[in-house]
Amino acid sequence: MVRRRHQRPQRDRSIEAELKFQLAGPADHTRLRAALRKLGGKLEGSYDEENFRFEGRGKITRRNTLRLRVLDSGPRGVLTVKGPAQFLHGVKVREETEVVVEDAHATLDLLQQLGFRVLVVYRKHRAAWKLGPAAVTLDKLDFGYFAEVEGPLGEVPNIARSLGLDPAKALKDSYSVLARKHAAREKKAARSAASGAAKSA
Repeated sequence: MVRRRHQRPQRDRSIEAELKFQLAGPADHTRLRAALRKLGGKLEGSYDEENFRFEGRGKITRRNTLRLRVLDSGPRGVLTVKGPAQFLHGVKVREETEVVVEDAHATLDLLQQLGFRVLVVYRKHRAAWKLGPAAVTLDKLDFGYFAEVEGPLGEVPNIARSLGLDPAKALKDSYSVLARKHAAREKKAARSAASGAAKSA
């Protein structure tokens, strides 16, 4: 008897094309909300996220990003894998696969039992807008205010410009990289403060 190999249909992976901008502060979010309304944008919702960025054995998570987002303290979440980033005309383009998980905390435990280590954790408050073919998000993190424009590669720069955002000033770093840089700055500042206190004692 010939054993038949199980085959599943090939899943199409989505392509993420985005521009990310660091803003000066909450006034920029206010301005962008007004611009989105004026252009016919629709607020789809707002929520809090706790993001866990993982590191695994070998090269797999050096080239690819594995991240678990816990939505509004759980239990639901989103598990995301993103491929290596490339930049086309300044727009960050990555292959992306996402799956909704019903129990994000159990998923976190499962990944850690499989040998994945949490590299960084960061929290984010996100307001998600829809503007034509694009998703526009206004994000507040511990290390600043940001906006992202995600949509068709050929349209993302023009949509950003319509909101008063200059594509040439878009960030290349991901939130996980920015979070690690922020943590390193805080750690350095804490060491300097402790050293200064010791010298004055």
